[in-house]
Amino acid sequence: MMTLRIDAHQHFWRYRAEDYPWIGAGMDVLAHDKLPADLQPLLQDHKIAATIAVQARSGREETRFLLDLAKNTDWIAGVVGWENLSVADLGERLSEWHAGDKLVGFRHQVQDEADARAFLEHADFNRGIALLQAQSYVYDVLVFERQLADTQAFCARHDKHWLVLDHLGKPALREFARSDAALVRWKKELLALGKLPHVACKLSGLVTEADWQAGLQQSDYEHIRICLDTALEAFGPQRLMFGSDWPVCLLAASYEKVAQLVADWADANLSGDEQTQLWGGTAARCYGITA
Repeated sequence: MMTLRIDAHQHFWRYRAEDYPWIGAGMDVLAHDKLPADLQPLLQDHKIAATIAVQARSGREETRFLLDLAKNTDWIAGVVGWENLSVADLGERLSEWHAGDKLVGFRHQVQDEADARAFLEHADFNRGIALLQAQSYVYDVLVFERQLADTQAFCARHDKHWLVLDHLGKPALREFARSDAALVRWKKELLALGKLPHVACKLSGLVTEADWQAGLQQSDYEHIRICLDTALEAFGPQRLMFGSDWPVCLLAASYEKVAQLVADWADANLSGDEQTQLWGGTAARCYGITA
């Protein structure tokens, strides 16, 4: 059976400033509606047959919005939504979503928590993650590089289903140019996380971790390739998946540039079968997506 080419990480929104406070000054390219009709031509250009739409704001209305889009868009194969995973009635809340609605997982912006360790260790949150895994939902892990050490213990506790690390743990690319210490620190933490066999990793979101306001330089692309090499070392070719992070990527680079960057790296480092996993096989396996 042919494996779908999948973009495993992209977003949609109907833009209102109060709903997306993270879209700030200098981000005018994002301060507009971003809907399936805007993305579809880009997918066609790159022969990508399906996507996973990921939450970009907190609130159950975000999950509902993405599921409504998915219901009316064949190529949205899965939705990673948002839910308050710490509530006592999480089981009842999950039962309100239906098996046929393309909901494949959940995400919370742990990166924005003032104390990521305390959040990840909280008993209510951990109870919620355990329930998600018992019901075969994926949990997408969104953290900054500085939070990866705390993330390892969390991921080790929850090994009953897939966890997916977004954006390679957001390495501090802006610091790479100034000091090798940032690269060494991130690499150490990523390699440790990769030892957990139930954790997969999205090759996504890297261009916006560089100094995109100044424009990406050749050194930024070299650092990104080092990050991709490290992800391969940490997770192996069977636990990597491509994600564009569109439209957020547009702050720094076009969809074409993001996809080509990964494609050129993959051509140099992966076999044909391994590339099949990167461009859809891993995402389909982790999120339970079938053609």
